[in-house]
Amino acid sequence: MAFQIVELDRSWKGKTRLFRYKTEGYLDIQMTEEQGVSRIAFCPRPFPKPVEKELEVSWMKDFLRDPRLFGAVTGQGEMAGYLELNLERWNNRMRVTNLFVEEPFRGQGVGSSLMKHAFSVSRKAGARMMVLETQSCNLPAIGFYQSMGYAIGGFDLFHYSNEDPQKHEVRIEMMRIL
Repeated sequence: MAFQIVELDRSWKGKTRLFRYKTEGYLDIQMTEEQGVSRIAFCPRPFPKPVEKELEVSWMKDFLRDPRLFGAVTGQGEMAGYLELNLERWNNRMRVTNLFVEEPFRGQGVGSSLMKHAFSVSRKAGARMMVLETQSCNLPAIGFYQSMGYAIGGFDLFHYSNEDPQKHEVRIEMMRIL
């Protein structure tokens, strides 16, 4: 697929997109403690039937210090995907705040191209690493990020609600050293 990655201006601030994905499973977080040793394991588990999730994404939120938004534009002028980055200056990490590929363009290299662009922007900014967040039930995203060199670096059992573990929707932090 031929497309060009362009930086989008501040007129995109506050615009929203509805993001949907399907998943067949989740990472079950197993925590054990034996003889003073804590162990954490992320075990893939299937849902009884595939689950569809959706969330509304808003660009350039006010809490971001200096967000940058990029779009993957096709030769016909269609927006195939989006990438939003924000440099966390206090710890010199580039955060991927949003990576979104429109459904008709998934599986065509748009996400990989946007992520490679993110690596380039991050290196030029002098960031020491890249970080992002996804949900333990978003196995397609987790697999994609792992294929791009990310590893799980942490989790938050109750980031979205007090029922996150029961809903199998735990915040997963993924990281990649540059």
